[in-house]
Amino acid sequence: MNKGDLIDKIAAAAGVTKAQAGEALDAVLSGIEGSLKKGDRVTLVGFGTFSTSKRAARKGRNPRTGKEIKIKAKTVVRFKAGKQLSDKVNK
Repeated sequence: MNKGDLIDKIAAAAGVTKAQAGEALDAVLSGIEGSLKKGDRVTLVGFGTFSTSKRAARKGRNPRTGKEIKIKAKTVVRFKAGKQLSDKVNK
């Protein structure tokens, strides 16, 4: 499923136009992005929790040449599925 498919499902379920569903989805995603950017956690009860964690700089290898490379430190996004979501997926 891609973003367009999700917008179609939201529009059908909520009885709104695709444009309104797209705006609503964009607002939700923007809110999640903004909170994660500030370092906050986003918990959607029953669905899951989005959070960030820091990944330290490390050394790696270029698989093609075998040459050692430096990998920069960065912040990564984590998602932990909630119990209800896990239960529904595993049924």
